[in-house]
Amino acid sequence: MRVLFINQFYWPDAAATSQLLTDVTRALAAEGHDVEVLCGRTGYASVDIMDEAPPVTIRRILCVPYVPGKIGRALSYVSFLVGCLWRGLWTRKADLIVTMTTPPVLSVVGAMLQRKHGAKHYIWVMDLFPEALVDVGIFRTDAHLIRLLHFISDWSYREADGIIALGECMRRRLAERHIPEHKLHVAENWADGKEIFPIERERTGPLHITYSGNLGLSHDVDTILYAIQAFSDDARFHFRFIGGGQRQKYVQEMCAADGIRNVSFLSYCPRTRLAESLSEIDIGLVTQRPASAGSVVPSKVYGLLAAGRPILYIGPRTTTPYWIVERFRCGWQIDCGDGPGLVALLSELQAHPEMVAAAGARGREAFLENYDQPQGVARICSLVGASEAATEAAPQQVGVVVPSREEV
Repeated sequence: MRVLFINQFYWPDAAATSQLLTDVTRALAAEGHDVEVLCGRTGYASVDIMDEAPPVTIRRILCVPYVPGKIGRALSYVSFLVGCLWRGLWTRKADLIVTMTTPPVLSVVGAMLQRKHGAKHYIWVMDLFPEALVDVGIFRTDAHLIRLLHFISDWSYREADGIIALGECMRRRLAERHIPEHKLHVAENWADGKEIFPIERERTGPLHITYSGNLGLSHDVDTILYAIQAFSDDARFHFRFIGGGQRQKYVQEMCAADGIRNVSFLSYCPRTRLAESLSEIDIGLVTQRPASAGSVVPSKVYGLLAAGRPILYIGPRTTTPYWIVERFRCGWQIDCGDGPGLVALLSELQAHPEMVAAAGARGREAFLENYDQPQGVARICSLVGASEAATEAAPQQVGVVVPSREEV
């Protein structure tokens, strides 16, 4: 089968979508499929070459470099959309087209190429647009641009043969757009158990609570700031932020203004050190604002599970991270805004390290059973009809039991 994937970021870029796509294309190429990838020439944040290029055809589209800021992103997105549409029209006929969601409305290009090639088209949704733009307050629901994005993206979703959501919370929001239920599928993300694994260490000193990754507009920071300020003079706790993002800059400025010293800020960790970095922490922090429930699904959950570290999830109870924490008892959930509750929980966990260790062990077990790379890749390949070998890891067997519609 000839398969065409389209996403702005791809190997060797370190973006999460790039890494996931690289895993899938390697697997399909190994099964003998003819795989081609249309991607940009510039990266998201960094280039992290751990191994040689995937054995696929890579077509890099000349587009405006991706830079932070609304104008920079918009120019980069538009130039890539135009470039990959042109390239896709002239590439060899594909049997299957899979578009991701960087940039937004990339599925429209996929729908056009679907008609040109007479191919099947699947949309692998990483972030749900334009909802994500509204949820973080960039645009109003009734903005003309949002209405336009809804109109054209809904058309492409209706034309697609299938849409893959990262969790039940995302699938429900897609269903609200009146997309036929039979087209909606759920396949959660994964981590690479060969890259990320537990490195045991003797716990000494303070309880380390760490956020690793991009801290953006969809993440809650006020609740963790409450705890940081409450423990500002308490040597039993240390908070650490690894990565970047607009909200991390805000947290750093607030801590500097208050003279808080038990907080540290580090740059992104290369993939070669990710296992070591995650194993240096005691509790991994994941946050999400209630408004963004379903429009984004935090992927850092799976890396923490792989590292055998428990999850402290600050976010709503209608989301995939909450259901993972509840089902596998691999961490704790705190509602956004419940600063006192978070302070009480951290105090208890600091006094009972055995609770932290036990939750981390359960998380590692859940990872090995459900979220290692071979299982995650098999789910995607099976869903798009490119592999018959994934019955054991089929999406419906992954395992997160979610509440019914009446319970949320």
